[in-house]
Amino acid sequence: MMIDGSSALMAQAQISAQASRASSIASEASTLGAGKQKTLAAAQEAGKKFESMFLSQMLSHMFAGIETDPNFGGGHGETMFRSMLVDQYAQKMTSAGGVGIADAVTREILKTQGA
Repeated sequence: MMIDGSSALMAQAQISAQASRASSIASEASTLGAGKQKTLAAAQEAGKKFESMFLSQMLSHMFAGIETDPNFGGGHGETMFRSMLVDQYAQKMTSAGGVGIADAVTREILKTQGA
């Protein structure tokens, strides 16, 4: 499987952006005192939860137009559990790095708290 130049550059840009975000949060963590480590962990958790909720909302709109397949599933059960599936997709996307919303929310929470 060959990867063209633009795909390789996009992947490299994504990796460097994630590394930059990680180093930014790490530097914020190193500047905090021992008593504020709980604040950082709580802010990061809140950021991840917010990003997960945001992605869940976006994915639910994406899945809204998809009808269930009556031959290989579907029915009322699939309709009932689709929201849970979308929530799990959003949580996995967030835990895999997300789209950067969690980092921005974490920074804003820390800035608001005066950390």
